[in-house]
This record gives sequence, structure tokens and C-alpha cells, in this order.
Amino acid sequence: MSPKHPKNPLTPKAPLQAERKHLITYDQALWRIHTTVGTHPSTWDELRAYGPISRFRWDPHPAPTQLHPEAAVSYTATDYVTAFAEVFQDDQAITLSASRALSGWYPNRPLTLLDLVNSDWAVHHGASASLPQATKNICRNWSSSIWEQLGRGSDALLDGLYVPSTKIGDPMVVLFPRAKDAFPAAPNFSRSLNHAAVAAMATSAAARLRWSIR
Repeated sequence: MSPKHPKNPLTPKAPLQAERKHLITYDQALWRIHTTVGTHPSTWDELRAYGPISRFRWDPHPAPTQLHPEAAVSYTATDYVTAFAEVFQDDQAITLSASRALSGWYPNRPLTLLDLVNSDWAVHHGASASLPQATKNICRNWSSSIWEQLGRGSDALLDGLYVPSTKIGDPMVVLFPRAKDAFPAAPNFSRSLNHAAVAAMATSAAARLRWSIR
């Protein structure tokens, strides 16, 4: 690929648009592993306003890295195996600690998501189907532009992104601030990782991933 036409440009060209065929409506389960004890605890329904952070792929926050209340984000998985895979991918071992919890819930309204798994949206905007596997800084730049043009303010179209996990390939949902009102009053499931019910789920996840549990 020539430098003039990179497969996945550093930033998208404006303006961005989303046709109906580029969107999905999602109303199924969402899962998240979140830290409950320590320096930076978070609740199951919290959107992180601090960013962008280099280790995260789809942070929509503009530079510089600081609090951006208008550009908060939450990374969720469509199944608990993907949640384990994303959180513990560096160690390739699942740690069942009391300082983290696994929470699962159903959105209380359908979410409108930009489909970067099955649609040709990226191709239609000068990138490629491999955009979700591009370097993290490229993905963050695209996410920031998508949020700015399609997910911000009273005219926001999107609740977030429907993207593949780069670790396991299954879908994930990246939530933007518009999705805040889609959280139910309480999750359907929320237990610390050292709870017996979560340990059983972790065993199932570890079997698929062929990871150890510690």
C-alpha cells in the first residue's frame, strides 16, 4: 500500500456519515469486568471521562489526556468469555481477585451502534475492513472523529461502536455518553471475581482460551 493511500489512514476525512446499513440495533446482554477496590475503582455503569489512554483502542476523548466529561467511554463485551479475554490478555491467565467484579446487564433500550464488524462503513470512508486491527492510535483517532461527528450532543446518532475483540474475535460494544440512559437501575448479575459463580464462569472461559486460573 502506497503512503499516499494507506490502508487505514491516521485520521478519517470529514464529513463522516452513517447510513442505516452501517448501523446495528443491540439489545442483548453486555458484560464488563471492573475494578472495585484500589486507586481507581469504578462502578459497573460508569463511563470513564479521563482519557485518551494509550493502552485503550477506542477512547473517543480528544487530546490532551485529561478529564473530558463530554467524551466518556465504557468498554463492554457481548459475552463473559470476551470480557475475561480482554482484561487478562497480557497475562494469559485469569486472576480471581476480590478487587474486581464481573457485571452483566441488558440495556433498558435498544442501542444504536456503528457496525465495524459486518458493515462496509470503514471502506466507504477511505479505510479498510482491517481498521479495528490497526494500531491503537489510529483506532482512537477514528473513534474520536466518530464520536465528535456522530455521537456528540443533542443531535447524536450513535450510542457507540460495535467492534471485534482483537484478542478473541467476538464482538464488543464501546459505549459513548449517549448510552448513559440505557443502563438499567441495577445489573442482572454482579459478583466479585473470587465468588464461586464467577469462578465457574472463569473456568469455562479458561477452557476455551486454554489459559490458567490463579
